[in-house]
Amino acid sequence: MTTAGVTTDLAAGVRSLLRPQLDRAAAAARPLVSGRVTSLVGLSVEVAGLDAAVGDTVLLGDADRRTLAEVVAAALGRLRCLPLGHLTGLAAAAPAVRQHAAATVPVGPALLGRVVDALGNPLDGLGPLHGATRGPLHAAPPAALERARVDSPLGLGVRALDTLVPAGRGQRFGIFAGSGVGKSSLLSMIARGTSADVSVLALIGERGREVREFLEDDLGPEGLARSVVVVATSDEAPAVRLRAALTATSIAESFRDLGADCVLMMDSLTRVAMAQREIGLSVGEPPATRGYPPSVFALMPRLLERAGPGVTGSITGIYTVLVDGDDHNEPIADNARSILDGHVTLDRRLATAGHFPTIDVLESVSRVASRVTTREQRALATTLRRVMAAHRDAKELIEVGAYVPGANPDVDAAVAALPAINDFLRQDIEEITPAPEAWARLEHLVAALGGVRP
Repeated sequence: MTTAGVTTDLAAGVRSLLRPQLDRAAAAARPLVSGRVTSLVGLSVEVAGLDAAVGDTVLLGDADRRTLAEVVAAALGRLRCLPLGHLTGLAAAAPAVRQHAAATVPVGPALLGRVVDALGNPLDGLGPLHGATRGPLHAAPPAALERARVDSPLGLGVRALDTLVPAGRGQRFGIFAGSGVGKSSLLSMIARGTSADVSVLALIGERGREVREFLEDDLGPEGLARSVVVVATSDEAPAVRLRAALTATSIAESFRDLGADCVLMMDSLTRVAMAQREIGLSVGEPPATRGYPPSVFALMPRLLERAGPGVTGSITGIYTVLVDGDDHNEPIADNARSILDGHVTLDRRLATAGHFPTIDVLESVSRVASRVTTREQRALATTLRRVMAAHRDAKELIEVGAYVPGANPDVDAAVAALPAINDFLRQDIEEITPAPEAWARLEHLVAALGGVRP
């Protein structure tokens, strides 16, 4: 090699070593451009004198009282921001400085077993997230034709789900129910019983009292050890609650990109939509269906499409949907059901009867069931569904004594085997049933139905 070549290589090596220091020096030498807060109305802050794009972050206030805010709308010379914190103590004419760093969050295996907030800061008192990398907060979903197919089952540890509403690796389904019907309890069962490599849980808009109870009682040390929990309680600002959903999705994407099968559980999708409604109305969007502005219905597919199978690895998305007034056709529930790959319906009447989990299997559907089960398994599930449907249709006749035994073999079998059917569908919150055992129990149950033809 010539002397000139050696000199060139040496110079390139020196530049490579000094690049971080040079970048920091350039950032420090960049002129500091600050604006001013011109108004604080409701949840929004208006800033003048700054150039920033939607999604950028702005630091509001002086050294004594600083609040991070996100730009949600922009006009010539004016920015409309929503705080990622509370506005108490912030006044008009306070300084505002744009944060030049891209919106990123800590991701990767270093987060396993940790509890973080919407910004990725630890909440569990276990110290910094050593070894965590940074990932984009807003990422595009995998291209449609590059995604792997959903063709393998994912055990959830819940008999009623694994056999009658089976999930596939990379599927996205919703758990639909009113308040107090058992959504969070079912999620905790799935978190402890799933056969996925990693679980990412997003507790959004929950009561602060319930967070510790969920972590210690429902999830437990075993479940937490292979999970990452993102928390944004109901008292947090709407931008924080929305950001928590994006943070949890980004963390799940980091595991998927490493080739892992990840389960992303979000409780609840409705709280995310409500946070976006508060944001939209604060910046002047017109209310549409039941007060939800158009941005809510644009956000939901963007968020939900980020889950699913990737080129390698998968994200199985499980989203709870809090239906308004037990109306399963209200706007958020109806829109979510049209996007997701299946829905699990919980029934309040089962909850009041002490039947847990409160899954109404006849009203629950998995759109990938035919791709993740065998012909024999589908025959077993269809037989039990048919018998249960026959009993439901004849229930009133049976209760008043108007049903004549022998009129319908399916009803006769259902009446005789009703205790065994309920025993199969009931499951204690601490009990985990592997999928092969669940299918074996279903086969035994169908065989006990007597003359019913599969």
